[in-house]
Amino acid sequence: MTGAEALDIASQGIWTLIIMSLPMMLVGLVVGVVIALFQALTQIQEMTLVFVPKIIAIFITMLIALPFLGATMSGYMMRVVDMIIVGG
Repeated sequence: MTGAEALDIASQGIWTLIIMSLPMMLVGLVVGVVIALFQALTQIQEMTLVFVPKIIAIFITMLIALPFLGATMSGYMMRVVDMIIVGG
């Protein structure tokens, strides 16, 4: 395996990581902004108010996106295994 092939596998791994984490990160961002807006409008400045809804929303998103996450990881693993079998 050459250096270019190793960099290609690493690049694909990073993109796979970004694609897999994107749904949870976006939901966390939206929930955080909505709760921050709610806190600003009601002047409730409780620091722990953000954590529980954000954790629940991210967990539900992870459960919904689990088939997509599994297919993405499976596709990446199959590409890596094919490169190992073929030898590059």
